[in-house]
This record gives sequence, C-alpha cells and structure tokens, in this order.
Amino acid sequence: MKTYSAKPTEVTRKWYVIDASEAPVGRIATRIATLLTGKGKPMFTSHIDCGDYVVVINADQTVFTGAKEEDKKYYRHTGYPGGIKDRTVRQQRELDSTSLIEKAVYGMVPVNKLRSERMKRLKVYAGSEHNHAAQTPEAISMKKGAK
Repeated sequence: MKTYSAKPTEVTRKWYVIDASEAPVGRIATRIATLLTGKGKPMFTSHIDCGDYVVVINADQTVFTGAKEEDKKYYRHTGYPGGIKDRTVRQQRELDSTSLIEKAVYGMVPVNKLRSERMKRLKVYAGSEHNHAAQTPEAISMKKGAK
C-alpha cells in the first residue's frame, strides 16, 4: 500500500465562522490553527497547504481567563536602545482588538514557508458583521460541550 500525498490542485478549501466571544482566546486560537493547517482533513500532507479559510467575528469581546486582562503584556521595540514598549490586554483591545486573535493564532501555526499563506486565510473582525457571506461559511460553535 502506498502513502497518499496531496497535490496542490486537489485541495478544496471551505469557509468557517467562529465567534470569539464564546470561549477563551487560547482555545479559539488552537481550533483556528488546526483549521488553517488542514490537520483535521484526511488528505493532510505536511508540505502542502491543505487548510481552510476562517472568519472570526466579535474580536472585541474576546475572553481571557484569570488575571490575564491586566497581567499579560504585548511587547514591541522601537528599534532604539531602551526602546521596548509594552501594552496590557485591555490597552491592546482598545487600540486594535483583532490583533489579539491574530497574534495568538500566529504563535500556534507551524513556523515554515507555509505560515504566511495560512495567515492570509484568517479574517478577523471586531464586530459581528463580516463581508464573506457570499462564500457561505459554516458556523463552528466554541461553547463548552459543543462540537
């Protein structure tokens, strides 16, 4: 029996919608990373991008457990000596709530040549409205106990 290897022409991509207000950011990010990489598909091949499109809504209502709202920091550097800057989750949410999900997913997608193409298929929106209705995305519930 031969091992199956997917070809780029055989890949079919589906669209999914996930509501970010239903579960903590880490749980949502792991599910999104799995969908973007295509690991849940039987045709998964590690060197071929078999993943799907993911639309995330309600990014401004993301949930963090524990004291992460004030304790977790997002760092950046200005490029000058001593130029490290930090923001808490609350400050980052006020500035750009979509980046909370994008950064969490970016850290969970495998680090290889396919990473940037996978991240391009992630669409994050702060509110409940998105402009991908024409693709008829399938809703995925992230509530506890739902599959």
